[in-house]
Amino acid sequence: MIALPAAKRHWPDLSACSEDELVTRAKAGDEHAVRAIVQRNNQRLFRTARALLGNDAEAEDTVQATYVHAFTNLSAFRGDSRLSTWLTRIALNEALGRVRRRRDFTGLEDIDMQSKTLSSGILHFPSSLSPVDPEAELARNQTRHLLELAIDALPDEFRTVFILREVEGLSTEETASLLTIKPETIKTRLHRARKLMRLSIERQFAGAFSALFPFDGTRCAGMADRVVATLEKMRIDKSAPTVGSP
Repeated sequence: MIALPAAKRHWPDLSACSEDELVTRAKAGDEHAVRAIVQRNNQRLFRTARALLGNDAEAEDTVQATYVHAFTNLSAFRGDSRLSTWLTRIALNEALGRVRRRRDFTGLEDIDMQSKTLSSGILHFPSSLSPVDPEAELARNQTRHLLELAIDALPDEFRTVFILREVEGLSTEETASLLTIKPETIKTRLHRARKLMRLSIERQFAGAFSALFPFDGTRCAGMADRVVATLEKMRIDKSAPTVGSP
């Protein structure tokens, strides 16, 4: 990514600027606009590259290469599509190039989308200034890790569609346009990806259901004690003579 300066600076707030405004300013050499563009698109580009490469470090390198290519060729951007879409296409092409070099083209013929110009987008993680409960945060991290493992296990073509549709929240039509494949293919791949995800998670949870809501140890013994005590009290009450009995 573009390195931040060592000294702390106060950058202008460009959050209200439109994409067109940022592009115009970036073309004029405005560093603040460049930074704003990077911040807006980081998450989507990273997730898109990560979906194809399956590696955090390589995905980050891909995002950096994407920005370098984009900002050195920004004059070529004519606004025919959204800037985020243009950046995504660059990121996908860069990621696919790395996949080809890594695999020496082995098996790429099985992924029809990889033979075409691809594109994708980025999502920003929400942040919160409120205190985080450690146990809740641990549970969220464990859940996230479980889902990431299941996503990583998906075939490349399914994983990319799943990331764009379910993680990025793009529509079927948007995803089909970005990947230059038919909407029906997107629906089929998403359906299969969901099925594989479900099976993967079920396998990881195999045997865990029997351990849910445990009621053993001291809780179990305590319950037995209370039941026995109650029954004993009932027996005594029943056998006690009533008032006026002979």
